[in-house]
Amino acid sequence: MIVQSLRLRLLLSATGAIAVALVLAGLGMAALFDRHVERRIQNELATYLRQLSGGIEFAEDGSFSVGVPMADPRFEVTFSGLYWQVEDDDRALAIHSRSLWDTRIALPTDPLQVGIIHHHQLPGPDGATLMVQERRILFPTLEGERSLRIAVALDRADLVAAREAFAGDLVPSLGLLGVVLVLAVWFQVSMGLRPLDAIRRGVNAVRTGRKSRLPGNQPSEVMPLVDEVNDLLKNQEEAVERARQRAGDLAHGLKTPLTILQSDAGRLRNKGEARLAEEIEGLVETMRRHVDRELARARLNEKGTRQDQDTNLEAMVDKIVHTIRRTPQGKVCRWLVDIPSNLRVRMDDGDLAELLGNLVDNAVHWAENEVTIRAEGNAPQGFVRLLIEDDGPGVPQEALGKLGSRGVRLDEQVSGNGIGLAIVRDILSAYGGHIDFTNKPDGGLQVITTLPQTDLADPQQSKA
Repeated sequence: MIVQSLRLRLLLSATGAIAVALVLAGLGMAALFDRHVERRIQNELATYLRQLSGGIEFAEDGSFSVGVPMADPRFEVTFSGLYWQVEDDDRALAIHSRSLWDTRIALPTDPLQVGIIHHHQLPGPDGATLMVQERRILFPTLEGERSLRIAVALDRADLVAAREAFAGDLVPSLGLLGVVLVLAVWFQVSMGLRPLDAIRRGVNAVRTGRKSRLPGNQPSEVMPLVDEVNDLLKNQEEAVERARQRAGDLAHGLKTPLTILQSDAGRLRNKGEARLAEEIEGLVETMRRHVDRELARARLNEKGTRQDQDTNLEAMVDKIVHTIRRTPQGKVCRWLVDIPSNLRVRMDDGDLAELLGNLVDNAVHWAENEVTIRAEGNAPQGFVRLLIEDDGPGVPQEALGKLGSRGVRLDEQVSGNGIGLAIVRDILSAYGGHIDFTNKPDGGLQVITTLPQTDLADPQQSKA
């Protein structure tokens, strides 16, 4: 399975490399330790060999012995692991240390040059393997020169024990070093990937409209990516702007022919062609709705959904309510407004006014006596929850899901002057908001919208 996380890939590869390096380092250090200990043992055996050579004495009958006791007491302890042995060339006479007891080291029969030290690995007591140094020395006697083979030996188990003790200390140390190195790599990877996190935040800021470009203060390794993304954003903005201009030009170009058609329909009605006039007026009204919607969308997109703006919701609601209260329908309604005074939304004031105007206008069209407008911040987190309710007949349950769709309006049977809920959905979509429609249990329609919030500090409730 391919690991998708770049951080995990880097950590796994670095951890594997560290593990291999530590294993190789451990093996290398163990080998160096073996060489060091073995060299020290060989030097120690050479010292014993010189000491033993200096202590050999010859008797009148030709026998020989070691007149001076060896300095290391292990030579006197049975099977202690440290031994010496002296024999003549024909192996007829031989003496050895007390530590060998009744055994004998089977020295090889190879010819020895005088004074040259030979090294052997030979079997010893109890199946042990001995590290042996052997030397042939000529001794002057009354009868002439006497040649003896002198050997000292050490049980190799001592070297193995030292190696195991060293490994027992080395493995935890290397393990601790490995943990430290992995933590260092994790810190290094985190620091190295931090610019990517900054780019992610920058892309999020561009997507939500808080920024128009990615920040340029990035490491040189990621600046080519930042530059390419910024160039892509620039090209996209230019392409979208050209499309908006064409849509706006088309919509404005259709307004004059529609006005002429509307005038022609009036003249046909005056000439008694009422049915034909109504058909033309119906088509003109449908086309005008589409034109008005495209003009509104072009105006919305022309500002690039400047979500960096900061608009006071209470002030905008008061402005819309004050305007609609002056209409005949608004005068007869009772208004219940409950908006925190410092609640602010991250929207352009024109877009917010158009959204509120359509929603409140629809509520007034259908209300019998009362319109309620309420809002609360951070519901959900980072969004304002705005409720607009009327006490009218509501909407059939099967039609709730179609509200705001193209060609569907709440006021199909009641005259109105807005562009409908379709542009409301367009505005909310541009700002990352949402809209829901529900029928109240006691009658009437409840419209719930979520708007991006910028601040909520010390909210105070406005008067009803």
